[in-house]
Amino acid sequence: MSVETWDEIRTAYHVARLGTVSGAAEALGVHHATVIRHIDALEKRLGARLFQRHARGYTPTEAGLDLLQVAQATEDQFSQLAGRIRGRGDGVTGDLIVTSVPELRGFITPALVGLQRDHPGLLVRFLTDQRLFRLEYGEAHVAIRAGSAPDQPDNVVQPFVQLRHALYATRDYLDAAGLPESDEDFSHHRFVGSNSETRAPFFRWMHQTLPPQAISFRGTDTQTMQEAVLNGAGIGFFPLHEAARHPALVQVAAPRDAWTAPLWLVTHVDLHRTPKVQAVLHALKEAARGWNLS
Repeated sequence: MSVETWDEIRTAYHVARLGTVSGAAEALGVHHATVIRHIDALEKRLGARLFQRHARGYTPTEAGLDLLQVAQATEDQFSQLAGRIRGRGDGVTGDLIVTSVPELRGFITPALVGLQRDHPGLLVRFLTDQRLFRLEYGEAHVAIRAGSAPDQPDNVVQPFVQLRHALYATRDYLDAAGLPESDEDFSHHRFVGSNSETRAPFFRWMHQTLPPQAISFRGTDTQTMQEAVLNGAGIGFFPLHEAARHPALVQVAAPRDAWTAPLWLVTHVDLHRTPKVQAVLHALKEAARGWNLS
């Protein structure tokens, strides 16, 4: 494939993705006339109409959708390659992206600050977003994930630590609603839980065990749900180390194995042996030796 052909395919991909010539031109940093010229040349080269032109923009034809799939796959493969290349190198310098469950931010942050102190050339990005970052796309160098062991074939997975959880509520809530004496009493109480499916074993237990109406307050992130419990919305899960920071909380049910969340250190096989990734893994494992998670 010539450079000219790839430029035309890339242009068509952006037109199909964005739906307009002006949008594609802005994304590519070229004049809109260049976009039109590329589309016309590619359609002539392939002998097929790739787009239906209308007042609102461009809509891919069946042939255009076929081209879009090929271009998308090529773009994704290039993004993967670029991400892995950026992660390589002989030194502990440059971008470092670590993702983690939010519950560990108070432990992970000091470890990363210490690593950066030892290696000032690092630009650290510590992400605690709820979404699953894709290591194969270069979105992170090290991911700390909870739940069952990740099983993607290109990942290196190592056991890390375990977060033990118990059920808590405020004294005010329990004074009003009473303390549950058994699991059977749970259905008569109000609970705070997740709004969506989650890998967390304690939330899976909650959704499998309690009637839906009992989970009366739902949130999309850990901090929101914990704040709801602290404000008296009902009974909810806290890691033991986090609950210890809040004197207003009363333990409603002791930790159980079914509520324990194993955490994993996950890296991509292409980057696992690089000095930077090995330095991060070593720093996290050493730091974890001193953590009190119970």
